[in-house]
Amino acid sequence: MRKNFVEELRWRGMLAQIMPGTEELLQKEMVTAYLGTDPTADSLHIGHLCGIMMLRHLQRCGHKPIILVGGATGMIGDPSGKSQERNLLNDETLRHNQECIKAQVAKFLDFESKDANAAEMVNNYDWMKNFTFLDFAREVGKHITVNYMMAKESVQQRLNGTARDGLSFTEFTYQLLQGYDFLYLYQHKGVKLQLGGNDQWGNMTTGTELIRRTLGNDVETFALTCPLITKSDGKKFGKTESGNIWLDPKRTTPYRFYQFWLNVSDEDAERYIKIFTSLEKDVIDALIEEHKQDPGRRVLQKRLAEEVTVMVHSREALDMAIEASNILFGKATKEALEKLDEQTFLDVFDGVEKFEIGKDQLGQPAIELFTTAAPVFPSKGEMRKMVQGGGVSLNKEKLTDQNRPVTTEDLIDGKYLLAQKGKKNYYLITVK
Repeated sequence: MRKNFVEELRWRGMLAQIMPGTEELLQKEMVTAYLGTDPTADSLHIGHLCGIMMLRHLQRCGHKPIILVGGATGMIGDPSGKSQERNLLNDETLRHNQECIKAQVAKFLDFESKDANAAEMVNNYDWMKNFTFLDFAREVGKHITVNYMMAKESVQQRLNGTARDGLSFTEFTYQLLQGYDFLYLYQHKGVKLQLGGNDQWGNMTTGTELIRRTLGNDVETFALTCPLITKSDGKKFGKTESGNIWLDPKRTTPYRFYQFWLNVSDEDAERYIKIFTSLEKDVIDALIEEHKQDPGRRVLQKRLAEEVTVMVHSREALDMAIEASNILFGKATKEALEKLDEQTFLDVFDGVEKFEIGKDQLGQPAIELFTTAAPVFPSKGEMRKMVQGGGVSLNKEKLTDQNRPVTTEDLIDGKYLLAQKGKKNYYLITVK
């Protein structure tokens, strides 16, 4: 008996809209379904994760997932809320981005399986690049009326000016291009179901309509969407003050990635652990119960951060992220600091007060350096008192002699000094 995919999405809070008959089809046979993603960057970010998790659950329920990289559609923009049209990517950039995305998605889906439901990746640029405008107008355009396209909510918003000014012809044709993808995949890959975010519903139903009008009323295809994920305060999920949270460790360090999940609110943690992990229902229910007994321990956030970090990065990356997190609050050593790569080190001390000094100022006694060159202490008297009380550290090692020279030997990564006053006050000094 095949596990019920729709039921799985429903209890996880990952189901928004579904066409009648979809659930029955999924119970009856192995279904090939696709989800589109945009290749304008060489990495996905966590805003893409809900869709990728839908494909993961689909494959685990015995169906075949196809991820479509929108090489063609990604070039022209989509009217469903994006306010700018996209940049035209060249072929080389497109292929590079596609390979990077595939490597990321391979952590969630099994592309190597010998079973019939092995995952596949396709790029709509491959079938659109030689399609002439005249052929497209004749073969696709004639089937869908302008009235039908105008009725879509995403188009209406643009025309009424609620989302930017107007709508270009390019963006207007987007739903036909996306509809044609569905038709092409139905004909060449047997795809009967399209998955996507709820903002795509209009484009997705245009696809099912195009298939019906092109191939006949007895051809049935289906669509299913997940809700757009927001934070409990209504703000956009996955964005922080410093921008997107990316899956690529070069763009967002595993430490910062881990911290993002660790710091979500209780309410969000309860929703996100269902959406962004593969943990079973009984495990999640038990975690929610345990969290309610003692919210201060942040059981949900810790498990969520752990699961997602391991899934996206690795167990080693998680261990490093936890170790880096402990540096601010635990008893870390100089060795622990030196083990961090530079970006993680800077992420850990992102919010602390910073000073810059010249290399020529090294070699002087700590008491001079930390009161004049980098005024961590307002006066020498205060620093003396704190050193005597054991309250001053340099690079996580207690400073016992205020007159000891600070030299290049003390530098972390060849350019940083970390001063600590008391338990919680850190100061990062960059030596230029």
